[in-house]
Amino acid sequence: MKYDFDEYVDRHNTNSIKWDGMKGLFGTDDTLPMWVADMDFLSPPKVVEAIQKRAEHGVYGYTLKSNEFYESFTDWMKKRHGWDVKRDWVIAAPGVVSTLALSVLTYTHPGDEVIVQPPVYYPFFRIVKGLKRKMVYNPLKFENDKYTMDFEDLEKKMTDKTKMLLLCSPQNPTGRVWTKEELTTLGKICTQHNVLIASDEIHSDIVYKEYKHTPIASIEGFSQNVITLMAPSKTFNIAGLNTALAVIPNESLYRKFWLLIESMGLGIGNVFGVTAAQAAYETGEEWLEELLDYLKGNLEFLKDFVKREMPQIKVVEPEGTYLVWLDFRSLKMDDQELRTFMLEKAKIALDDGYIFGPGGSGFQRLNIASPRSMLKDGLKRIKRALRERK
Repeated sequence: MKYDFDEYVDRHNTNSIKWDGMKGLFGTDDTLPMWVADMDFLSPPKVVEAIQKRAEHGVYGYTLKSNEFYESFTDWMKKRHGWDVKRDWVIAAPGVVSTLALSVLTYTHPGDEVIVQPPVYYPFFRIVKGLKRKMVYNPLKFENDKYTMDFEDLEKKMTDKTKMLLLCSPQNPTGRVWTKEELTTLGKICTQHNVLIASDEIHSDIVYKEYKHTPIASIEGFSQNVITLMAPSKTFNIAGLNTALAVIPNESLYRKFWLLIESMGLGIGNVFGVTAAQAAYETGEEWLEELLDYLKGNLEFLKDFVKREMPQIKVVEPEGTYLVWLDFRSLKMDDQELRTFMLEKAKIALDDGYIFGPGGSGFQRLNIASPRSMLKDGLKRIKRALRERK
């Protein structure tokens, strides 16, 4: 391989939330952090070079987003996902979570119903509750070790007060890559009930070769009813540069969103984020392909280790993302017991399943985007704690 994903990069004392934030978040700093969704790999070399070159200039004033910036994104979408995104559909924004919140703020009102599909990325709950919308759960079904959408339940939950559905695609934390058929069914239900879809597709580039990500807005008939949220942050490990993109083909919806972005002064952007995003989309494909191969190797290593050494734990195999949903329910621990066990006995920090909403209790989310030696260390810690528990 051209790129060395086995290299250990010491992230201590870099103000890393994942590493330096451990004490404040978990009450301890002597655990191995494998929780939050950023990678312990160096970003693509050409992205680093582009940032360094821009930094050398020495003046970091207000920054335009050039035509080349937008073209790098639309070209990427066409090549990687087969979606012909027009320039005048795209609005640059600070980040996917904040953009999702802005979408809820733009297109719904306090008291409106917003549907979420737990277990799901936990900021969804914070956004809906914080903006005083009414949260409606359409829980995923977990059958035969696989998550699927419950369309029958979804139909029942739709009312005249339902205004938006928050979609996570690929799905976090379960790792599902929704098929075109599943998304088509979802899109039809939402369109029939005049429910807008805000689709978080931040993990869309991290999909294993057996699967294919389909932007729901690219499916015929749905583009006018979907707000798609994208970013290079997960793909190229540049989350700290706060650069995202909203794709809004509906002219009226675009205008409303743009007006809010501009009124709040959020359209200017980060000089290094813009630089990094363009460089990543223009030059990062080879690096991404090698990353996907490495992540697949990590996933196979994890599955084999768990099967041999910790059969009481079940792996919900992801089709995409570098996050793995682990089922600890056979241990018969409640959520607090499981959290304490992982932190104090195994000395590893994962994301607790219950924070992902209904259906998450008894699970833990593990980030495998780290050198294999680190992943091995983490798994050995859990194995040792389980052995001592007997």
